[in-house]
Amino acid sequence: MATRGGGRSRGRSGSLARHVAVPLVMVLLFAGIAGGSYVALQRYGSPAHEGTCVATGLGTSHRYSTDRVANAALISATAVDRGLPPRAASIALATAYQESQLQNIDYGDRDSLGLFQQRPSQGWGSEAEIMDPIYATNAFYDVLETIPDYTSGDINDIAQEVQRSGHPEAYRDHETEGRLYASALTGQSGANLVCTLGAVGATVSPEQVRSELERQFPRTTQSGRLTARLDSAAGAAPQLPAEAGATALVIDVGDESLGWAVANWAVARAADDGVVQVSYRGRVWDRSLRGEEAERWGTAEGGDSDRVVVLVSGR
Repeated sequence: MATRGGGRSRGRSGSLARHVAVPLVMVLLFAGIAGGSYVALQRYGSPAHEGTCVATGLGTSHRYSTDRVANAALISATAVDRGLPPRAASIALATAYQESQLQNIDYGDRDSLGLFQQRPSQGWGSEAEIMDPIYATNAFYDVLETIPDYTSGDINDIAQEVQRSGHPEAYRDHETEGRLYASALTGQSGANLVCTLGAVGATVSPEQVRSELERQFPRTTQSGRLTARLDSAAGAAPQLPAEAGATALVIDVGDESLGWAVANWAVARAADDGVVQVSYRGRVWDRSLRGEEAERWGTAEGGDSDRVVVLVSGR
């Protein structure tokens, strides 16, 4: 009996081993396929986090979709254009994320609209005006500048003083990312903003970028502090990606912080404007990079380090 019992035990053990081994092999096989697919996508196909941008600092980072980042860039550009301190942009960005998640929405509580959920009935402007992000942002800053201690006061409390929200502590939840994106988009943290994007797949005119630059930095461009011109991409850029067009937008800036504000702004606009490369002061953001190389601005020699050079797609 002992022998027969032992035989049955070995049979059960062998059967159990086979039943365990088959699923294990399948798990390992699928894991290998998934891992290989991830590597292939990182190197050759759609990258991870495609369609998003990230700003880093204060020991952390925050990632937003490109539409939100484009609105964050507009809000920050308006602060820079008005000559306001970076803290103004931090307050505005924390406010806009709480109110609309940085989206220009045409609905809200009662008659609230737009990036900042401003209400026509409360004197913020007409519906059409509030739905214009540049008008809405300037309206926010107009009120912000009337608050004496806005440059040093608590970000949440200052935002609440402007907005008069029914949720007076809610802006505090977005203070960190507001400060991060304000630092990048007002030029305080150098080569900071990075966007992960797919190929453009179409020919784009650099005039589109120049037009948007003049729209979002009206005072700075009209005063001549910012000037933009078209030039040969081969002569202006430190390196020329295969997908770039023959013409570059070359932006002359008055100082380094303004230069970084414009450079990061151009990256933030890349999804909308078909930008494939931005370079400034020996640093380069390249749309085509993948994997770890895509997580930061690279370095490059050549070109004019005192000018922001923007290349758009030539396909």
